[in-house]
Amino acid sequence: MDTEERLAVFLDYENLALGAREHLGGMQFDFQPIADALAVRGRVVTRRAYADWSYFDEDRRMLTRHQVELIEMPQRMGASRKNAADIKMVVDAIEMAFEREYISTFVMCTGDSDFSPLVHKLRELDKRVIGVGVEKSTSRLLPSACDEFLFYDRLEGVEVPDESEAPQKKSPARRSGSGRSSSARSTTGRAKAGAVAEELPPAEEATPTATSATASGTTSGGRTRRKKPEITLPEPVDVPDRAPEPANDEDDDAPTGEPPTMEVKVAQTLAGLQGSASGSVTASQLKRTLVRKEPTFSESDYGFRTFGEFLRYLADRDVIVLSDGPSSGDPVVELPEQPDSAKAFDLLRAVVQEAGGTAALSGLKNHVRKRRPDFSEKALGYGGFLQFCKAAAAADAVRLAWDDDAEDYLVSLG
Repeated sequence: MDTEERLAVFLDYENLALGAREHLGGMQFDFQPIADALAVRGRVVTRRAYADWSYFDEDRRMLTRHQVELIEMPQRMGASRKNAADIKMVVDAIEMAFEREYISTFVMCTGDSDFSPLVHKLRELDKRVIGVGVEKSTSRLLPSACDEFLFYDRLEGVEVPDESEAPQKKSPARRSGSGRSSSARSTTGRAKAGAVAEELPPAEEATPTATSATASGTTSGGRTRRKKPEITLPEPVDVPDRAPEPANDEDDDAPTGEPPTMEVKVAQTLAGLQGSASGSVTASQLKRTLVRKEPTFSESDYGFRTFGEFLRYLADRDVIVLSDGPSSGDPVVELPEQPDSAKAFDLLRAVVQEAGGTAALSGLKNHVRKRRPDFSEKALGYGGFLQFCKAAAAADAVRLAWDDDAEDYLVSLG
């Protein structure tokens, strides 16, 4: 453990949550992909998130499950406090850099360029800085200031809705309001929480309603806009946005509630280690990372006496490849060679054929991973599983079509 990186994570939560809602098809921000990405980079010793949590009730529960310390920064006292969370986050980071010398890496989860001076100062103090942000809401100045920058949309486990393919869509109308909050955030470095309400009224509203809403926004600011969802939000507004969402449930959290298998967890963890580690990945390193991601992990739960016996079982099933390591009893662990796109298309076709020739896109990725636990469309250069299926359809490997009755894409043999 003395040689491991020790990470401190700071989340500018309003920037991340509003960035995901505005630029990732309205999806809710999830901390789990960030936690998994950081687990392969070192040992996280502290997690703190800064926001006015009265606007993020559901998010608060999610973060609490991930042991994130919530720092309350109320924003309802006027415009003079609009940067209060930013200032508090900077003060805490600098204080921690001086008081806790054992912390070697600071993870700044934000896309706001206002944090660039903080990043530069931390690097002057011989600290490594990793940035995390939503790609379209991240300033171009911030990634170049960090030692490493992770775009949230590209992390394993983040499936971005492809709204452009939805047969019925009103999301552009919703984004007409979010565009105003986005421009405001670019000038102030902080998206006001009232922008969440700005996203909600649809464009089909009567002109007088929209005019009055705009007028109230200019006279009362965020306080008045916070009331607007109660006045203008019709029940059907979210229904069209849910049309493409089944395409995003194909990852490990399948709609059926089926958890990812241990083979998939090991393959995902090993892929992350191979991408971030400078050398070979040993069995002991893999075991420590698995325990960081899932503290209750034990190979005995799967019927094995030792972790080495568990790895040999996975090697016999071609999930991993074992070779001699630097010391006896600690072999080097690698993934089998990743198939190219053509072989991956054949794999997809075989899975669809097993399903009877037609399968819903929702949950299909889990079935692919049962056949090939180390499968990852992102390792092949695709942004998501839907994009991978479109490429397979373009190559005539399968056929992809939207089904209104199922409210999902259907993948069939071409």
